[in-house]
This record gives sequence, structure tokens and C-alpha cells, in this order.
Amino acid sequence: MTLIEGLYYIGYSITKHQALKNQKKLPCRVLSIGNITVGGTGKTPATIAIAEEAKKRGFIPNILTRGYKGKKKGSCFVSKGDGHLLSEEDAGDEPMLMANRLKGVPVIKGENRYEAGMFALSSLPLAIRPDIFILDDGFQHWNLFRDKDILLIDGTNPFGNRRLLPLGPLREPLSAIGRADIIVITRTDRIRSQKSEANSLIEEIRKNNTKASVFFAEHRPAKFTTASGGTFPLEWAKEKRFLGFSGIGNPESFKKTLLSTGMDLRGFRSYRDHYRYNSRDIGKIIRDAKKSGVDWIVTTEKDIMRLRGLNIPGNLVALAIEFSIEEGFYDEVFRQ
Repeated sequence: MTLIEGLYYIGYSITKHQALKNQKKLPCRVLSIGNITVGGTGKTPATIAIAEEAKKRGFIPNILTRGYKGKKKGSCFVSKGDGHLLSEEDAGDEPMLMANRLKGVPVIKGENRYEAGMFALSSLPLAIRPDIFILDDGFQHWNLFRDKDILLIDGTNPFGNRRLLPLGPLREPLSAIGRADIIVITRTDRIRSQKSEANSLIEEIRKNNTKASVFFAEHRPAKFTTASGGTFPLEWAKEKRFLGFSGIGNPESFKKTLLSTGMDLRGFRSYRDHYRYNSRDIGKIIRDAKKSGVDWIVTTEKDIMRLRGLNIPGNLVALAIEFSIEEGFYDEVFRQ
């Protein structure tokens, strides 16, 4: 461990100790979904899928989220289950996406998730008052007690260079894997054929956690959507010419997913995670598209949330992703 990592670890340890010392518990079950790395492991599609499954099983789920980069302060509703109540600028792109995708599932934003949970319980009518909370990106939110910790690990790039922040992507040492109750290895469609790679990852997980159930998941392309709510099937994109762009944690993974649809991808632009686009960016993308001779421009669902309010071109679509996981996962998640 380098000096810089050591300083980060000291700060991390103090924060964790204080949070656990003052940890609070909500009066209903809490399921946490998170990771130990920065960047994309596919938490948002997983959170949406778990919320939808909770509804199917007769639960009344609410989502608690920090709303990263959302400007609205304090506990507030991004949605009460029937569409967004805040702008993307106030809510953040991920809460906005969840609010738009989930019907009948309130999304509550708040830096203090215990206060956000109590706010939901005291504010919502009985019909949608939660009996289960889903804590989005909650693996390091020690202030709130959770009944189950679900840890997502990207199968294509599990731990990067294995360094702690700021020299690497690790938010915590690998030993933190040990507190997970359920572990999901995501994007396994790209490593299943490489059995030695998958087996070595499982072996490393087992060095740190011998008890958690381990499941394999894929983030599959589902359809293309327009800013106005229209949809196209995946087959629609075959052999059409596209320019792609994204400002997410794992742009390379998104690029590979685009290519898997059979499209002719003529160019791709990457922006930093949660990038806030402006009119100049859109103008540049449109000019690049014209120069490349493409028919369509494609981005992620999260990116299109951040384009609201700008002059979006009519030939822009987003690729919707769905979370697909092995049988038995949801039984394990909702088992008491």
C-alpha cells in the first residue's frame, strides 16, 4: 500500500467507524445493492430488476438513493411511483432513470438514507407506504442497517489495478467482500467462455467470503428508445450506421454492447462519468455524426436523462439494458 493509499485508508476507516457507531435501523427490511469499485458494475439495472421482482412477490418497495450530482438537498421524492417529480438536474441521472422506468415504486433521494426512509414512511399514503426498502449504491452507506448486502462485481474488470482510491478504482480493500450476503458477478456473457478466468475470480472471492451465495448475471440489450418515448426492437439497428457516445463509468462495456446488436458503429465518443452535457457538446456530436455519414446517434438511458432541456436531434436513440440473472437469485434476495 502506497502512502497516498494509506492516507485514503485512514480516512476511510475513521468514516466507517463513526458511521457504524451511529448506525440506525428503519422499521422495515432494507436490501442494499452496491460495489467496492468506482465505475459501472450495472447497479441501476439491477436495482430496477429487484424492485420489479419485489412488486411481483407482493411487496411494496421504495428505493432510497443518494442521487449523485443531483442538486436538490434534503429528503425528497424523485417519484411517488407515477413519473418523475424533479428535473434531472435536481434528482441526478440514475434516480431519474429509475423514476421513469418503475411504475408504482417511489424513489426517494437523500444523502442520509435513514432520514429519507423515515420521510417516505411518514409522507406516503398507505397504498404505497413501503414494507421493504432497496438501498441503491449502499455498500458503503454504513449509517443505515441493512438486512442483506448484495455486492456487484464486474466480471470483465473486477478490481482494476487493485489499488485503493485515488490510485485505483477500489473504494475499500478486497477484504470488504467478506461482509456481502449475496455476490453477483455481472457482465458474465463476456467471460463464461473463459472458464479459467471465471474460476479464478470465484476463487479470489472465496478467499474473502466463504458464505455468500454467488450468482452470474448479464446486462442484455433490450430495445432502443427515443427521447419522446418511442421504441425500436434490437433488430431495427442491424447494419444501420451509428455514432455512439456515453458519459458512464464503463464506456468500453457500453461500446461492446452496441456492437453486439449488429449495428455499424462508425465512431464513439467517451465523456467522464455523470458528465453534464451542454449545447456545445450536442453541436459537436451532431457535426461528428454528419462527418461520419451515419444515420443515427446512440447513447445510454442514463445519458439521455442528462440531455433533457437541450436541443436533442431527432435521430438520437438510447439503448435500454435489462438485468438477467441465474434462477434462484430472487429467492435468495427475498428469503427472510
